[in-house]
Amino acid sequence: MEAFLPYLLSFLLVLLPLSLYLVSMIRRKWSDDDGKSLPPGTNGWPILGENMKFAQLGPEKFVKERMEKYSPEVFQTSLLGEKMAVFCGARGNKFLFTNENKLVTSWMPRSLRKALVYPEIGLKEEFSMTRILHDDILTREVLKRYIPVMDALAREHLDRDWKPNSVVKVLPLSKNYTFELTCRVFMSVVDPDRIKRLFDPFTLVTEGMLSLPVDIPGTAYNRTIKGGKMVSEELIKIIKERRKMLMTEEIEHESSVGRDLMSKMVMVKDEDGQFLSDKEISHYFIGLLVASFDTTTSAITTIINYLAQLPHIYSQVFKEQMEIAESKAPGDLLKWEDVEKMKYSWNVARESLRLMPPAQGTFGETKTEFTYAGFTIPKGWKTFWTVHSSHKNPDYFPEPEKFDPSRFEGSGPPPYTFVPFGGGPRMCPGKEYAKLELLVFMHNVVTRFKLHKTIPDEKIVFYASPTPVHGLPLHLRPHQN
Repeated sequence: MEAFLPYLLSFLLVLLPLSLYLVSMIRRKWSDDDGKSLPPGTNGWPILGENMKFAQLGPEKFVKERMEKYSPEVFQTSLLGEKMAVFCGARGNKFLFTNENKLVTSWMPRSLRKALVYPEIGLKEEFSMTRILHDDILTREVLKRYIPVMDALAREHLDRDWKPNSVVKVLPLSKNYTFELTCRVFMSVVDPDRIKRLFDPFTLVTEGMLSLPVDIPGTAYNRTIKGGKMVSEELIKIIKERRKMLMTEEIEHESSVGRDLMSKMVMVKDEDGQFLSDKEISHYFIGLLVASFDTTTSAITTIINYLAQLPHIYSQVFKEQMEIAESKAPGDLLKWEDVEKMKYSWNVARESLRLMPPAQGTFGETKTEFTYAGFTIPKGWKTFWTVHSSHKNPDYFPEPEKFDPSRFEGSGPPPYTFVPFGGGPRMCPGKEYAKLELLVFMHNVVTRFKLHKTIPDEKIVFYASPTPVHGLPLHLRPHQN
């Protein structure tokens, strides 16, 4: 018996904490956190939460399963190491959008914050990039100036990389286009070598920014952090050069360099009359690249995918775009008036965004405890709204899996049901810019080529955005004259 005691004690030492953990789990499950009626759901495995299940199923299936099992209004889960309330449907969208900065504030996963290099900086509300974008960069008059730039670059890219009677991979080529366009429009960076020095490490950032935040060599997260530092170093070089040029008045008042976003950021002052630091501006620009790069690339790729697999949709888009092309003199670039005529094409783009939205939703954090749909959402919990719970709801969109651009004719879908750009105070400030970018690219592709998928049933997987596993290879056939 005495010989058995050490083993018994060892067993008890293992069993006791395990028992206490199981008891605490059961207590939390059945007592609803000190009697509070929390949203139904599960937190999954300790530490891992439901991250594995989310990755395995993808965001759409993950949310749909839990809506059916727990609640169509709101359910709880654990993702990215945080307790989270997932709000569903148009009602959930409206609640979070209208209570932004009241009950809920913005929140960013730790992995993404660290990928932005300077997480301690944060965004100053009074002088945030969003305000500058709205006030100076994304006004209607400025947007009009971007259209010829977009058109010229799209033509340049197609001339160089989209050869008639060849097979191209749309996803990587779209990445090149969207990244170079961002560099040209917002930073006036046109040097191919400099763009490459930004692009190569930035792809490391996007590939691992939502990965498990384990910073050890060889992991995607480690590569993300290294890539972010390299991008920041190159951006700071550009910022220093720009600041020197502006301070010494080497830029003419009407030059595009003097009017771009970077120049605005370099010259803006905070409430204390101080210029933003190089690190702050670099931080903002990495955030801008993160926000615009994957989503716009995914949107372009998805739209081209639908045009290639739906001949009747392609035919209508081609007809509309050719009418615009034939109304212009040879060599003339697109203008605002041309884009305004692309009504059917925009409906096609919106239907694509409904079925395959590039952004899956947005995170937030509760500022105070509140009640929603009869459930208590504690202070400090993270929140998430999801596009699929309204985009695929047959109450809002009959036959939700059917591609039908006519849904957007007339007054379009009910409010808070179609939300690819979010809503409320944090609605994507680049919504109109993205619209122009998508339509200009569509115009150039369909007026040049007939599109044929070489892998008709290519699988789509979800990373930060929906991604065709083979990059969407297409056979390009020129139109017959």
